[in-house]
This record gives sequence, C-alpha cells and structure tokens, in this order.
Amino acid sequence: MTIALYNTASRTTDELRPVNAGHVGIYVCGATVQGEPHIGHLRSASVFDQLRRWLMYRGYSVTLVRNVTDIDDKILSKSAEEGRPWFAHAFKYERAFTQAYAALDVLPPSYEPRATGHITEMIELIDRLITAGYAYPALDDSGDVYFAAASWADYGELTNQRLEDMEPANDADLRGKKDARDFALWKTHKPGEPGTASWPAPWGRGRPGWHIECSAMSTKYLGENFDIHGGGLDLRFPHHENELAQSRAAGDRFANIWMHSGLLNVGGDKMSKSLGNSVFASELFHRYSPLAVRYFLTGASYRSILEFSPEAMDRQTASLDRLANFLQRARQALGDDAPALPDVSDSYRGRSVDVPTEFAAALDDDLGVPRALSVVFAKVTEGAKLLDSGQDRNTLTQIVAEVELMLDILGVNPSAEAWAGSGANATVESALDSLVDALAAQRAAAKAEKDFATADAIRDNLASAGIVIEDTADGYRYHVKDS
Repeated sequence: MTIALYNTASRTTDELRPVNAGHVGIYVCGATVQGEPHIGHLRSASVFDQLRRWLMYRGYSVTLVRNVTDIDDKILSKSAEEGRPWFAHAFKYERAFTQAYAALDVLPPSYEPRATGHITEMIELIDRLITAGYAYPALDDSGDVYFAAASWADYGELTNQRLEDMEPANDADLRGKKDARDFALWKTHKPGEPGTASWPAPWGRGRPGWHIECSAMSTKYLGENFDIHGGGLDLRFPHHENELAQSRAAGDRFANIWMHSGLLNVGGDKMSKSLGNSVFASELFHRYSPLAVRYFLTGASYRSILEFSPEAMDRQTASLDRLANFLQRARQALGDDAPALPDVSDSYRGRSVDVPTEFAAALDDDLGVPRALSVVFAKVTEGAKLLDSGQDRNTLTQIVAEVELMLDILGVNPSAEAWAGSGANATVESALDSLVDALAAQRAAAKAEKDFATADAIRDNLASAGIVIEDTADGYRYHVKDS
C-alpha cells in the first residue's frame, strides 16, 4: 500500500513516507478570525478532513493541528469598527468557524492552538533567526524585526520564484527594512492600538507577524520535521513561502509534503471581498443542508478550481439524493439485517467490509475523489438492481456496508448519525415521513375495507408526487424516485 500526494514544493506526486512509522503529522493553516467563515474556508477544511479519514482507514494514527490566528492587523481594525475588544471580536468569529466545521461533520483537530497562546515560542524562534544572521531588528530602531529574504539562498523555492523577479511590496516605504522584500517577524506596538494587543519582547513591546506564528505552532506540536503542511492555494505565497524560509533558516527541516486545496470561483471570478462575491457559511446553510454543501465541496479534485453556483449545487444535490434514496430503500428492505454504520472515531477498525480496490487506488493516488465517487455510484447501481429484484440479501447487505463506508471516508454518508436530526434535510424528511405515514394508514384502512379504488388512488397520488410506496410483510416502505 502506497499513498502518493502532490507536493507543491517538488511539483511532483511524492510517496508519503511518514517521519514516524505508523503515524502522520499534519499541520493545516486555520482561520484568521476576523469575520464570518466563507465557502473557501469550508472547502479547505473538508479536503484535509477527507485526507485524515483516509489515512485513518489505511491504519495510520493521525495528529492534525489546525491553528487559529486570533491577532493581526485586520482583527484590530475590524474590532475597532464594530466597537468591541479585539479578543472578544476574535472569539466571536472563532466560534462561528467552529460551528461551521461541526455543521459539515469535519472531525475536530487533535490540537487547535491560538497564536496568542504561543508568543513565547515565537519570540524564541525569532531570536534563533537573529542569532543565525537571517533576521535583524529594524534599522530605524522602531522595535520591528524583519527576516532578510536575500540572506536565505533558497527563498522562493516553494513557489518556484527567484527573489530578483519578485515585486517588492512597497519600495516607497521601507519602514526600517534593508530590502522592501523582507517581511515582518515582530511588529512594534503602535500608538492608538490597545495595550492588550502587545507582549514584551527583547526588541520592545509588540506582537508577532503572521508568518512566524505557523512556524512556531507547527513545530511545537509536530516537531522540527513533520509529514504534511496544508492550506488553501491562496496561502502559497507569501505565507507558506515565508514559513518555509524562516523555518529552514532556523535549522528546522519542517514539512516534507506541502498540499494546497484549489481556489473557489463564484460567477466565473475568484471569490474576494473586493468583488463582493463572497459566499458565507451562514448563507449556505440557510439555503442548503450542510450535507448538501459538503457533498458539493467533495465533487471535484481537491487541487482544481471549484465553481460555485446555484445550478452546480442543484446538480450535486441531485446526485446526493440518488445516494440517499438508495440507502434509505436498502435499509428499509433489509430491516434488522442492515449493516452497522461505519465508525470513524474507531478509525473504522470495527468495519465488516473493506472498500473496493478501485476506490482505494483512487484515494491512494493523490486523494482522487472524483474517481472514488465513480466507484460509489457503480456500487449503488449494482445494489439498486438487487433491491428491485428482491434477491440476494447477503450481497445487498455487503453493498450497503461498502457504500456507506466509502461515503463516510469522504465525509458524506447520508446514513451517518452526524446528519440525523439537524439541518434542512432532516426537517424535510421528518415532515415527509409523517405525511406518507398518514396516507399509508388511509391506504391500509381502504384495503382492509376492500375499497381498492381509494387505495389505488392514494398510491397513484403519491407516485405522481415522485413517491413510490411498496407493501411489505411488516406494513410498507417508501422511497423517492431518482430524478
């Protein structure tokens, strides 16, 4: 068994060779909690949750660290605009992110460190860089500290750039830098900023720069050399480039594989605040069930651009409905013979079946979810034929177990308890169950009185609404016809 992943740093698909046998350490750049989570945040979280679930199925223990950046320039400015302390502002939106992840059944991280809880580690890392000659206190004695990009010969290796070709951020404002392309490791406290947003350091009171946070937190929890560093493609430069440079310069081997989930477009354009086309989690969950949102996020290769639109959501929801209808029908038909649900919390160790070979091959090959889903639908087609024929219950039971295991690994199993009793789909299904149950009772009463015309009319009315009702030895079962 070999798992290969596309490595942004090498620009090749590399075999995963864990630093520690049987264990995979993953660091994922989490949210800067300045505002509401949007669909781009949800995509990244879903991608690395799928990776984690697959690694667990493959027998690895997994430590996944996802940080919270709870202090930065935008948090300070936005908290001032909204009239609340910066830490209250950050905590408000941190909770919003946590709720959005939970709604999508994204497994909680092993650790979720906050930047403000690791200032000591950041100061120590900055001091190592100054001592090694790769960082310097600002030339204007402001108290800022900068990483000297030109001092690190491999700067630009992650994004395949040369320093001389990089556009300086602002030539007109060096702010005590030796070179405009140098980046901040420590930012001095400025007049007008709240005193609580600064910490004592050898260079004066201040707060960390964005990039140093992740270098310090990842190595604290995963060690100086770990397996996978992940995040959205938009973080590749400058954030991840700067992380890599400062970490290697400090003497850490850092991440072996860099993984980046693709961008998300809305209306043909990259989602951005400047275009006003951001799609927020709260809006999505108001219009669609969280399961439908997660399934939409699952449909494309994790490295591809994903195009969001109501039409795309409708197409993916129709596919999800096909899966859900099959599983509902099959579980009704199997009754007590239906298989137990897969249990990710036990790393799927208690499973009664394994995933099909083709499914495993797809996910082993750079998390090939579209190919994996094609295996799922092939199994559903096979199972639907058995269900319609009413034959070979043992094979049907195995197919249901395989389909639910595959979908659970992808985080979109409609039968999973995570999706029961919450969200728009659960409300609709509960109401539908009640209505069908009432009509089924009327139909049964009509048949008992030999009023077959009324019984047939009820059946036909349900059929015209897309609901197929079937008599069984125990009463009835129903399903919604595939569209």
